[in-house]
Amino acid sequence: MGRKVVIVDYGAGNLRSVARAVAHVGQEPLVTSDPREAASAEALIVPGVGAAADTMRNLRESGMVEPVREHIASGRPFFGVCMGQQALLSVSEEGGEHECLGIIPGRVKKLPPGHKVPHMGWNQVRQTAPHPIFEGIPDGSYFYFVHSYYPEPDDPSVVIGETEYGVTFPSVLARDNIVATQFHPEKSGEMGLRMYANFLSLA
Repeated sequence: MGRKVVIVDYGAGNLRSVARAVAHVGQEPLVTSDPREAASAEALIVPGVGAAADTMRNLRESGMVEPVREHIASGRPFFGVCMGQQALLSVSEEGGEHECLGIIPGRVKKLPPGHKVPHMGWNQVRQTAPHPIFEGIPDGSYFYFVHSYYPEPDDPSVVIGETEYGVTFPSVLARDNIVATQFHPEKSGEMGLRMYANFLSLA
């Protein structure tokens, strides 16, 4: 059996801060670009900063697509952060049309004009459905965002948190063993750390 918590390294910029956040809440994560290590994870975290096309290319080139799919299919806990959330959908409209993992049917769309893009800084998350990931986190808590695109899943029931920025967009998705956030819990202070702790307790 591999290490309990594995963070997938495909060249994303927020890797170290995610690893520090996980360590802070009491788990020593393994940061790896080795698909075999990812395949043996009890809990898998895919962080992300950057463009959809780069992310998907990097995941494919590092051999991580199958381990991520298999991990999710096996029912083991999965956490996607920012680009790691968007990668779960079918297609991203960022820079054309890019096929994503297709695990949660839907599209990744550009934030509407009229607001500064990227959407960067603290914003509120309204909890639209109860979920253990929100344990001890008050509704309307602020989290830290950096993004220009947002997920629009076909099935609205996978949306458990929403945020306003020119449009009401899904900022937390959950289905079965999957939790994914558009914001960066690792940059969101105490509530973000609480979210990682909640995820690890699911694991």
